[in-house]
Amino acid sequence: MAVFCSHSEEETYSFAREFAKTLKSGDTVLLEGEMGAGKTVLAKGLIAGMGITDEVTSPTYAYVNEYDGRVFHFDCYRITSEAQALGLGLSDYFERGGVCIVEWSENIKGLLPANCKRIKIAGRGSEREIEF
Repeated sequence: MAVFCSHSEEETYSFAREFAKTLKSGDTVLLEGEMGAGKTVLAKGLIAGMGITDEVTSPTYAYVNEYDGRVFHFDCYRITSEAQALGLGLSDYFERGGVCIVEWSENIKGLLPANCKRIKIAGRGSEREIEF
């Protein structure tokens, strides 16, 4: 794993825009980190880096937001079981051929496809270490 040190939200966003260039259809990216670490900032940068100009918001209550029919941004924080995720149809998105970006993936780990890419973000204040 490599590490990028970010000193601001803007640097975190820019890192994600660049990382997006490595993604292809069918990829799943797991964003790992504590509440407030910057996972949604990473998601915004990834989505922008894929050329999507829509406003990106956290799908905390919707569970998944779809962008341009090719990027699916999950927030599984409120998922309490894999059965709940199945009932909501979340696993269907992994087969649609787009890029899936998953926050709180540990709540659906048994449903994740093989060979997911992981980005782990940690830190306080404006300082972040991003492992990828």
